[in-house]
Amino acid sequence: MKLSAPIGQTQAATSLLLFIGAIFVVLCSLSLQHIGGYTPCKLCYVQREVHYALIPLSGLLVLATWRNWPATLVRVFFLLLAAVILYGAGVGVYQAGAEWEFWLGPNDCTNSVNITQSAGNLLSQLQSTKLVSCTVPQLRILGLSFAGWNAVLSSALTIIALAGAFLAAGSLADLISKIPVLSTLAAKINSNQS
Repeated sequence: MKLSAPIGQTQAATSLLLFIGAIFVVLCSLSLQHIGGYTPCKLCYVQREVHYALIPLSGLLVLATWRNWPATLVRVFFLLLAAVILYGAGVGVYQAGAEWEFWLGPNDCTNSVNITQSAGNLLSQLQSTKLVSCTVPQLRILGLSFAGWNAVLSSALTIIALAGAFLAAGSLADLISKIPVLSTLAAKINSNQS
């Protein structure tokens, strides 16, 4: 498939799926932190930053498909997003592998702690501070840690981005027609292109 091939329903649907997927991953990670009480480590924040960036970028991609921007620009944008998401997936694989002791993790990877300037509060701060290692999973869900799930979800989002970059404009028409939100968006895209 040439990068200059026309865009259509497939690109509209995949851009929307990237946007929804990024929001889902960010909401899950923030919920686990603020509701579940799990403290992220440095590598967790690196993985999150990918999805934080993906929200506005994939939103821009939805707009680009909606407004029928040049096909080459849209398809190259999908490739750039795929590379960014793949980086996040790679960090997730690295951290999950370190958690399973397949390889060594980083020596300096814990969450950050702000140390008090008052000697009187230092002991109480030390007792209440929880250090989180990047190589020890806090929780496993269906056998995967948070990093493992990030690797799985990021890999799925990478495949979606690559589908947007390389598939023909109408190649997912049958699938799109079965999903109400995507079929409505695709119909609006088609009306904008006419």
